[in-house]
Amino acid sequence: MALALSADGQLKLVIFDCDGVLVDSEDTCCRISAEEARAAGMNVPDEKAVETFSGMALPGVQDVIEQKTGKSLGSDWAAKTQARFVAAMKDGVEPIDGVYAMLEDVKKLGLPVRVGSNSSGEEMEAKFIATNLTKHFEGRIHSARDMGIPKPRPDVYLHAAREEGVKPENCVVLEDSNTGARAAVDAGMMCVLLRKAGEDVPDWPNLVVIHHLSDFAPLLQKALQAQRQSA
Repeated sequence: MALALSADGQLKLVIFDCDGVLVDSEDTCCRISAEEARAAGMNVPDEKAVETFSGMALPGVQDVIEQKTGKSLGSDWAAKTQARFVAAMKDGVEPIDGVYAMLEDVKKLGLPVRVGSNSSGEEMEAKFIATNLTKHFEGRIHSARDMGIPKPRPDVYLHAAREEGVKPENCVVLEDSNTGARAAVDAGMMCVLLRKAGEDVPDWPNLVVIHHLSDFAPLLQKALQAQRQSA
């Protein structure tokens, strides 16, 4: 298991997704989406919420519900549901297991970090305050929702690379959803996909799978060692 280095052999930026990678909010947001779906007449039980809505931005969730029910949720539905997300995050959200140690290990490698998420900036602020992660990413957070161009479009990752002043091929993205991984691959970036053992994995280029956050920094370290050896 190794990262495919860019043409110039340089790894210069690590970009993290938020939900399911840094904070354990995916279940909560998907459950709220399922509640909204049921209210509109779409049968999505809570146990199917993540399977149905994982990685989707709210406009995509709205499209799915409207297509399945034939009903219009209204132009303000996404904003109202976003407010429910933010309130839920303020009530409490947990960090992904191993996230603090992983971030310290990445910091020791000297690699800059950024976040690119389908969550809004307001929602991520609430999540990072609740999990004490703000200090790691202050001023380095990018919201595809606020940009109006959600994943699987690659724009939020390309924007993060531009802000850092590096090329896409010099970036590695840590993702947990197919939607986000598609965005990273289409951005021309290396992608590490965090998946439980036995879960399905897309057969895409530039994709490496890990099963725990503790596997991530060693993967980066190997890539950096390969860089030094080829220099």
